[in-house]
Amino acid sequence: MKHRIRGSVLSLGAVIVATLAAPMANAGCGDALLKQESSWLPRPHSGAASLQLASLTTAPSIVGMWDVKFVSGGKQIDFGYSVWHSDGTEFLNSGGRAPSTQNYCLGVWKKTGALTYKLNHLALSYDTSGTLNARVHIRELVTLSSSGNSYSGPFTINAFDLKGKLLQHVTGTITGKRITVD
Repeated sequence: MKHRIRGSVLSLGAVIVATLAAPMANAGCGDALLKQESSWLPRPHSGAASLQLASLTTAPSIVGMWDVKFVSGGKQIDFGYSVWHSDGTEFLNSGGRAPSTQNYCLGVWKKTGALTYKLNHLALSYDTSGTLNARVHIRELVTLSSSGNSYSGPFTINAFDLKGKLLQHVTGTITGKRITVD
């Protein structure tokens, strides 16, 4: 019986010593990650519970509201407000067209590079009596500034009649300035 108690006491002592020494142990795994200023966030769209390291500094995003200008041949041909949504959709309210002739268009976008985005949006055009007279296809390839407060790039506008015949082709540069709550 004494041997059993003595063995148990020795085993318990070994566990206590190991427990006290464990915080000082260092295998070197992940030390660099633990020294970074970062936070742990759940990984989106993952079926299993997992974590990923998220940097405190994030790249600028196109998502937001923009004051935009379309320039072709040195002349401003349109202006307005564009809202890029995080779901990959976009809405443009044109200030250069009367509401009765349709002054907005809807688009879809995707990120094509670190700061570049491709936008494809469509609009309908009406005459002043309210009759549909054209379908308009606008494409943009814009580059966001490193500050995230402006963007610019080429655009193409193609207007087609209702039978698909090209009525007008315009190219130029679009610029956008971010609109903030301040």
